[in-house]
Amino acid sequence: MNRPSTSIIIQAVAIPFIIAGVIVVLFTMEDQPKSAQYSVVLPLAYLLGSISWGYLLLQLKMGVDVREYGSGRTGMSNVLRTGGVKSAAIVLTLDIAKGVIAVLIARAVIGTNAAEVAAALIVLVGHNWPVFLQFKGGRGILTALGGLVIMVPIAAIIATVAFIAITGLSRYISLGSVIGVIIGAIAILGLALADVQSNTYMVYGFIAATMIVWQHRDNIQRIRDGSERRLGQAATKAD
Repeated sequence: MNRPSTSIIIQAVAIPFIIAGVIVVLFTMEDQPKSAQYSVVLPLAYLLGSISWGYLLLQLKMGVDVREYGSGRTGMSNVLRTGGVKSAAIVLTLDIAKGVIAVLIARAVIGTNAAEVAAALIVLVGHNWPVFLQFKGGRGILTALGGLVIMVPIAAIIATVAFIAITGLSRYISLGSVIGVIIGAIAILGLALADVQSNTYMVYGFIAATMIVWQHRDNIQRIRDGSERRLGQAATKAD
């Protein structure tokens, strides 16, 4: 039987401490100065984002490092190709939850739109560049969506519909992701200009979209080359 990797052990130890940190922050930081609130909430959001559920699940379930397969990423799409639908569904739920929890903590403790945006961006940074995996994580779609669901739910719905439609037509998850996130950012802009949502959320829309498109740059190149995997194609072990 394979021994657990150092990364699994570190994350397994870190998870209960992160959960405890969330509880402590929620119950003790509400009346503290804003500077103290930010100094606790943002690092906590980064650590929350750094929990790589795709990596953990496939290591525990199959004994494989998902980073050695397919795209080398830890997100849901690579888990789908490597570990199947059930594993992907679990990772989908947990990665969305990271974004949701980070924004809800910021809302409960600090209570400003700017704090929500900062927490949503920081948890996204943690997901994409996790400290527990040498800063190599996912591409950020689901964690970004989780934050958006809380801040601008209408834009989240629009982005999700666009993702499903483009992915269904093209059979490229990456193409659906890139176009979906761009449409989501445009939706945030439109809602802000219509005074439906705070202008502050535009900052999140455009920074998050830029980060996610950047993370998909290799996918974009493979689509242009005709070598990108389509939905349903299994991942092969990387050379």
